[in-house]
Amino acid sequence: MSSEYVVIFVTVPNKDVGVELARHLVSNRLVACVNVVDGLKSIYYWEGRVEEDNEALLIIKSRKDRLDDIINAVREKHPYKVPEIIALPIIGGLKDYLAWIDEVVGTK
Repeated sequence: MSSEYVVIFVTVPNKDVGVELARHLVSNRLVACVNVVDGLKSIYYWEGRVEEDNEALLIIKSRKDRLDDIINAVREKHPYKVPEIIALPIIGGLKDYLAWIDEVVGTK
């Protein structure tokens, strides 16, 4: 199986921002599904010091050929100066689920 499908992780400051962003991505058919995982604790180094924040995590399923459009859509609506947007290839999965991603998202 090729890695034409991706899972994208995006952290957001809270669940409400995550839900709004998820709805935007899904309604524009850039992605097939977004899971909003609330209650995340993030510890990271930023601008010279260690920061600690409560966040939510978006787990986004889509196709690799839509990644640039997804990144642009997230950056446009995301409140962070440098949002976390990390894409990982899907190396396998249920064929029916992957076909559903194709059906929802299609290709550019």
